[in-house]
Amino acid sequence: MYTYALIPKEEINSIIPMLQLLNADIPESVLRERLAEMVQRGYECLGVYDGRKLIGICGLWILVKYYVGRHIEPDNVMILPEYRNKGIGEEMMKWVYAYGQSKGCVASELNCYVTNSGGQKFWANEGYKILGFHYQRKL
Repeated sequence: MYTYALIPKEEINSIIPMLQLLNADIPESVLRERLAEMVQRGYECLGVYDGRKLIGICGLWILVKYYVGRHIEPDNVMILPEYRNKGIGEEMMKWVYAYGQSKGCVASELNCYVTNSGGQKFWANEGYKILGFHYQRKL
């Protein structure tokens, strides 16, 4: 029914409209610039398609940290509102976990905004545990 596949680098800008929905305060030009740099640094993105229509995205980072080892980090996860609550997110994450394992990952870890109660519920249902706080300081 739906197709799950990594978005080729040459098509990565196809996610910009969804990134704009997630980050309405960031100008499109800045999103494009940041995305280009992210791709250079190893960022990948899973696309979910209904036919040829992109209906969901999940950015992916493969990272290594002392306390967890090699892990996959889902980032900027989004499914268009009209496709939500159909099990697509769960299937997306199954794909992500399998991909992470194929890359030698032993865990998955992510960030979720404190104001995103729907996301918090989703991640808890996926088995994620809250380990700490995510801090940021502007320079």
